[in-house]
Amino acid sequence: MSRRSKGSSKGSRGSKAKAKATAASGNVAAVSEAPSASEAPSVSEAPSASEAPSASEAPSASKAPSASEAVSSAAATRAVAAPSLVTTVRTPVQEAPAASPPSRLRDVDVFLFHEGTHLRLYEHLGSHPSDDPERPGVGFAVWAPNAVAVAVVGDFNGWNDGRNPLQRRADSGIWEGFVPEARTGDLYKYRILSSSGERLEKADPLARRQERPPQTASVIAGDVDYRWGDEAWMGERRQRQALDRPMSIYEVHLGSWMRIPEENDRWLTYREIAPLLADYVAELGFTHVELMPLSEHPFYGSWGYQTTGYFAATARYGEPEGLMYLVDTLHRRGIGVIIDWVPAHFPNDEHGLGRFDGTHLYEHEDPRRGYHPDWKTLIFNYGRHEVRSFLLSSAMLWLDRFHIDGLRVDAVASMLYLDYSRPEGEWLPNVDGGRENLEAIDLLRRLNDVIAEHYPAVHVIAEESTAWPKVSRPTSEGGLGFTMKWDMGWMHDTLRYLGRDPLFRQHHHREINFRMMYAYAENFVLPLSHDEVVHGKGSLLGKMQGDRAQQLAHLRLLYGYMFASPGKKLLFMGQEFAQEREWNHDQSLDWHLLEEPGHRGIREWVAALGRLYASEPGLHQLDHDPAGFVWIDADDAERSLASFLRLPRPGEGPPVMVLLNFTPVARPGLEVGAPTAGAWVELLRSDLREFGGERAELATIEAMPEAWRGMQATLRIDLPPLGAVFLRGPAADPGALV
Repeated sequence: MSRRSKGSSKGSRGSKAKAKATAASGNVAAVSEAPSASEAPSVSEAPSASEAPSASEAPSASKAPSASEAVSSAAATRAVAAPSLVTTVRTPVQEAPAASPPSRLRDVDVFLFHEGTHLRLYEHLGSHPSDDPERPGVGFAVWAPNAVAVAVVGDFNGWNDGRNPLQRRADSGIWEGFVPEARTGDLYKYRILSSSGERLEKADPLARRQERPPQTASVIAGDVDYRWGDEAWMGERRQRQALDRPMSIYEVHLGSWMRIPEENDRWLTYREIAPLLADYVAELGFTHVELMPLSEHPFYGSWGYQTTGYFAATARYGEPEGLMYLVDTLHRRGIGVIIDWVPAHFPNDEHGLGRFDGTHLYEHEDPRRGYHPDWKTLIFNYGRHEVRSFLLSSAMLWLDRFHIDGLRVDAVASMLYLDYSRPEGEWLPNVDGGRENLEAIDLLRRLNDVIAEHYPAVHVIAEESTAWPKVSRPTSEGGLGFTMKWDMGWMHDTLRYLGRDPLFRQHHHREINFRMMYAYAENFVLPLSHDEVVHGKGSLLGKMQGDRAQQLAHLRLLYGYMFASPGKKLLFMGQEFAQEREWNHDQSLDWHLLEEPGHRGIREWVAALGRLYASEPGLHQLDHDPAGFVWIDADDAERSLASFLRLPRPGEGPPVMVLLNFTPVARPGLEVGAPTAGAWVELLRSDLREFGGERAELATIEAMPEAWRGMQATLRIDLPPLGAVFLRGPAADPGALV
């Protein structure tokens, strides 16, 4: 097998089945290490592994390559010799010689690793350059308990596996060794002889750098020398990220946000995109950026959701310091950074985690628990303590090293249910006979408790699509411990409703008002994510009814409704200016559309909504508290109207009234109840000219002291077709809002 085997995982992320279950927890079963042999059998010489390099996955650029690209390019010109792992020599299993440099792996690390509680394995396993100038070189350590022999091969030994065999650390399943010739930046892999005689070549699971795909070698990473400048953000992060603060998230795929057509349509590096993205997001008023997975992944078309390098930032966009620069730049502009993290499954690429030492080490051995039928990927064995340490340490690395402000955990529903997307007879029940994945539940709770303890200001957000209870409630209360959860029900109901002919919406009004029956059961994020604009779904604009003017008006209404509703907000890139085509990860967003007034108006509307949401306490302060919402009229199905109040904490601001018209019929002189008489000031209207409408300016409307359905006052307003209007009222008597 060649060190340069290209990733073969190309499964798309399938649809996620809905299910309901009661939360459960259980003990994690210990996994015994395979018995060690007293000596390894001889191994015949391996075939030659020299080959021409694969074509670069990304388009070539005319600019000088980055450091990571230069490493890959240089390595590609070298032929790779691959002598035998052990050539007619029997290698006894033994501890590292006493004369070798001190191991980074202490006995306590081994204990915590096997206990499933180690939180920073990346400091001990993997490759680590010596910090002793008198003894240069690199130490290597890898977990392969069922291997008969392991060697490290790389640039430093001509990819000759007879040069640097590793030694088994007694009673640990860990192989380690020190290579004086190895240096930072060298490429390497592990050659592993399995107990069945199989010869494997694997990337380092704990590598902190990987070769740029489609190449698959690991890269020796030294200590990162990056000087952060985000002290102000980090010092204020806990306050900025409190649940009573505004949070509007701009979801981004780095490879397709913006490209350079003049340079063969190449994508931007971390450093190139940093100032552009920071300026753009700040201008739009978003408080956070969510980056689709950046851990190394062999198949670009997986968008990062099929990860092989859980501790390495993808080299597609540059070196790890480049990603730090991107996060730092966003922080300096007051913008938080969330990344997608995927502990639910991983691809079965030959160089990756699957059958790592010739056995099902990271994945469950039974395909009814270890294979994902939707995505054709492998599922972690959550009951194995060492796997738990691996995943917990991966999550901590992004918080420790990259100053990440939140993890959005992907595909949580698939982790919770043993029968997820499986027909009867193709799944195994838990020890109690149920369908809950007790080991995965325990891992998620442990993950959330650990992050809450070490990084209380960091959010952990669940992409969870079922009715599992208490996803965003503390583990001490029987919850899973996430800080927030995506409200997939709101997204599905809203898009279904707006996809209906307005004439028939009166029969489906429940799709708009039902959400408030459960809106405070969890701490919700309202997502209009990448999942809604791929796999033949088209763009959000394309889902809207009517001619082009009505489609644009519908989109303004949709965004107004989202920003007005309780919960945090998320919008996928390109939808802020009404991208017309479906998202394509191989193309830049259609920035030229901003030359057209209609598209430019949508972007201005989104920016105005973001500023309003952040500036009005009533629109964000009680996003997760039922005291922050009062219906004015929830049941005007005949006219497809909805009206409600958003409220701050008592004494901390005025109420905000929201009026929504879901039909193309104007409602002049519409009578609406108000909690108090007096001046109600229009803050935003979706029909203003600057947003693509026809209205010239905002107005102030006097609410008269005339009772209206239990409220003390009545105001009369011209409500535009397919329109959203926000008004700020005078200070209200709390009793008038009940």
